[in-house]
Amino acid sequence: MAKYYVQSGTLKMVVSASDHRRAALWAVHRAMNQILPMEDEMDLIPEEKSTDIEACGAMVLGDSIRLSERGFEREDSVEYTTFDVVSEWNQLMTVLAKIESNVLYEEQTP
Repeated sequence: MAKYYVQSGTLKMVVSASDHRRAALWAVHRAMNQILPMEDEMDLIPEEKSTDIEACGAMVLGDSIRLSERGFEREDSVEYTTFDVVSEWNQLMTVLAKIESNVLYEEQTP
C-alpha cells in the first residue's frame, strides 16, 4: 500500500491505502467519526462528544480533498470534490448498515 498525504480544510493526515480514492474515503471517514454517532461512542451524549472533539482538535473538511504521495502542499496533488467523496462514503456506510442489520437478523433467527 502507498502512503498518501491528505489535506482538506483543517484536516491534514498521512494515510496508507491502495489508491488515492480509498485514501480520500478514509480521511472523510475519520472526519465524520468526530460528529456522527458510531458504535463505540453510542453511550456518549452530544456534549461529551463535543468536549472530546475540542480536546483533540476538530478536523473540518474544505471544498476539496487533495492527495499526494510526495507530501503536503504539492502542486502535483490529485484533487477530489469533497461533496463527491462524502456522497460515496455515505453510500458505503448505508450498505454496511444494511449488511450489519441482515447479519444480526440472521443470527437471531432460530
